[in-house]
Amino acid sequence: MRSVTYSMAVSLDGYVVGLDGSFDWTPPDEEVFNLATDEVRGAGVHLLGRRLYETMLYWETTDQNPSLDYSTREFAALWKALPKVVFSTTLSAVRGNARLASGGLAEEIERLRAEPGEGDIAIGGATLAAEAAALNLIDEYRARVCPVLVGGGVPFFPQHERRVDLDLVETRAFSSRVVYLRYRVAR
Repeated sequence: MRSVTYSMAVSLDGYVVGLDGSFDWTPPDEEVFNLATDEVRGAGVHLLGRRLYETMLYWETTDQNPSLDYSTREFAALWKALPKVVFSTTLSAVRGNARLASGGLAEEIERLRAEPGEGDIAIGGATLAAEAAALNLIDEYRARVCPVLVGGGVPFFPQHERRVDLDLVETRAFSSRVVYLRYRVAR
């Protein structure tokens, strides 16, 4: 069965976006960017909320810019080809290899798990991930912990008043001082 993964950059104090709505403290160096590229390569579909979908639209045309380095164009090409499901109550249409969710999150994940296909079901966006976590649908948490305290904002980990035991699967420390932590939910 396909795993549901939640992966994002996070501040040491646990936020994906700061109080001012920015995430300018998360620009990846080449090593971290390669990790993100590998995660996209390992995904079979990506579930996104509206805000992250709109942020990631940048990557729909970046692969056409010959002045960018190979790794940037590679990520863009992988992202562009990756099927995406967008959860939004305000969008009426989406672009690229994306479709609007036709059901609730649990129904979409159940359908995707039942379909033939390879690769993870990746979730992006803290709000959507919080909903998935509350429904006990996340199989792995992947955090790229950045060496910064932002003091508040949108939390990486959902607040859902229940304990979730995790097994450490992988750690990596990068020269940029970012630490990658990959945990599987203990079931």
